[in-house]
Amino acid sequence: MRKQYFLLLLIIIAIIISCGGTPKFSDVAGKKWKLIEVSVDDRNIFFNRNTLSSESAGDIFTFNFDDQNINMIGAPSPCSGRYTLGDNQAISLGSMNTTQMDPLRQPEKLRESDFFVYMQNVYKWNVVSRKLELYSKTENGTEVKMVFSL
Repeated sequence: MRKQYFLLLLIIIAIIISCGGTPKFSDVAGKKWKLIEVSVDDRNIFFNRNTLSSESAGDIFTFNFDDQNINMIGAPSPCSGRYTLGDNQAISLGSMNTTQMDPLRQPEKLRESDFFVYMQNVYKWNVVSRKLELYSKTENGTEVKMVFSL
């Protein structure tokens, strides 16, 4: 009887380990991601997407990856470029093409220029609880974490 319980326990552990594997980039690509949080040092900026939508600003700070390109919308300028994937969820963005438009306001205390700098400096991605996390740096090297939802 002990052997059966031990074997059952091993099977359950194997199933748990296999289900919690490394996320696949194919699960990230082709979807519209909306910024919901930015953390720089100890400062957090949270985005209320319902409020932004009610103010007709629901598409700001969004992006999507396609085959090898990233297309973004700042606040309100569009931007696009190419990206390259590396090992261990590494990612780098190439030069970006931006159509600079004058922002009507600075939503949620994040300047569009900062958003584009953070995106340009992204070096790693991860999916945690169905949210996409992008890791980046400011112009002076301070760590930044951006969290996106669908």
